[in-house]
Amino acid sequence: MMQYLVAIIAFPALIIGWVLVQQAARRFAKAHPEFGAAREEGGGCGSSCGCISKKKCRKKPARRAKA
Repeated sequence: MMQYLVAIIAFPALIIGWVLVQQAARRFAKAHPEFGAAREEGGGCGSSCGCISKKKCRKKPARRAKA
């Protein structure tokens, strides 16, 4: 029974913690534009898009705004 309670508390806590980390990264990126935009997971061509190589990726890379 204790394991269920730990799981019920731990999983949402981890998810909420990850959301807070993402928000902190976005705030930091906004406050420090010299470092560029915060990189989101799955935002570019890599292991998560399912393409064979970066040249054949169907996703278009995000364009950065020129400062």
